[in-house]
Amino acid sequence: MEQIIAYFSTIPSSHRSLILVGGITLFWLIENQFPLFRFKYSKWQHAGINIFFTLTTIVINFLLAFILVKTSDWVVTNHFGLLQWLPEMPILLYTFVGLLLMDFFGAYLIHWIEHRVSWLWRFHLIHHTDTWIDTTSANRHHPGESILRFIFTTLGVALVGCPMWMIFLYQTLSVVATQFNHANISLPGKLDLWLSYLIVSPDMHKVHHHYKLPYTDSNYGNIFSVWDRLFGTYMTLPKENIIYGVDTHPDEQEHNRIKALLVIPFQAKRKASAPE
Repeated sequence: MEQIIAYFSTIPSSHRSLILVGGITLFWLIENQFPLFRFKYSKWQHAGINIFFTLTTIVINFLLAFILVKTSDWVVTNHFGLLQWLPEMPILLYTFVGLLLMDFFGAYLIHWIEHRVSWLWRFHLIHHTDTWIDTTSANRHHPGESILRFIFTTLGVALVGCPMWMIFLYQTLSVVATQFNHANISLPGKLDLWLSYLIVSPDMHKVHHHYKLPYTDSNYGNIFSVWDRLFGTYMTLPKENIIYGVDTHPDEQEHNRIKALLVIPFQAKRKASAPE
């Protein structure tokens, strides 16, 4: 464990980039061989749109990274935050508790709020307009949403009291987890179910991308599934019944043009389409 802490304390930016690109490549190859759905789309064009938003997220996080560093340094120096106030415990338990709490503040909480505050939902909507969910969909976030998620990650660091090595470890696991649970892969049903008792599995997260309520407002977790189960936001839906997208934005031309996606948060609110 000491080696892991040492590595993530000084992890080079090149290694973080390699993990991001390597994860996308790995799950891209797997989903090509074992797809959940056989989409009729240009995979490269679709990837180009989603990678554009991935790059904007990377730039925003890079420009704001000093805030995370300053926050982490302050909480550790001043012994502030939940981890700092807990009694001494084995390092593995300490790490697990920290990651669990960071997943709540940095992923579950902001995600839940985005689905309930209308102006925040407009930014998050870009993620849900994707009707071909695959591993490249993982970081399809409007730049405005990337800033909001960074704010909540920083809030998490402050309240949890995370050292910098734990932040880097959390961000690495978060990237891989979201690539995994968005990937267009089909795991054996029992395996997926058992995984979902601990982490957010592909079948579990795909329910969140179903185009109609109440399923859209469920399964908000990113790494761990415990928060959905604890707060009653966990739902299931047979994967053969899942239809991706969102019923207020059914136009495929709109969600396959970067310019159109960027302006969605600033458009008038739309009503859901009529039931089929």
